Amino acid sequence: MNGFQMYLNSIDDPNKRERMKSILSYIKKTFPQLKEEIKWNQPMFTDHGTFIIGFSIAKPHIAVAPDSEVIYHFEKEIEEAGYSHTKGLFRIKWTDKVDYDLLRKIIAYTVEDKKDTEKFWR
Repeated sequence: MNGFQMYLNSIDDPNKRERMKSILSYIKKTFPQLKEEIKWNQPMFTDHGTFIIGFSIAKPHIAVAPDSEVIYHFEKEIEEAGYSHTKGLFRIKWTDKVDYDLLRKIIAYTVEDKKDTEKFWR
């Protein structure tokens, strides 16, 4: 989590900081091969130089941003988890339960889907 420590330290609300830390730590533990990066002031994970998933925080939620194709692929499960979404992200309200199983599926799918991708964006 060293790559994200400065980002986490910049989150004023201790509850929001701890929640974001929990999500990022879970991903790092579950997918240790992914690289931690900060781009556009947002924490994200990459694999062999290609984007896998990124996060940002807003007053009412955490925005989770996989590729738009991934949102489409998991749209039903995202909605079943109670998260609202656009074509490029879904939102976990600060009061929502984090569906770690869904995050794991989304990331595993993206890693496999982009294993031969050589560009940062799809």
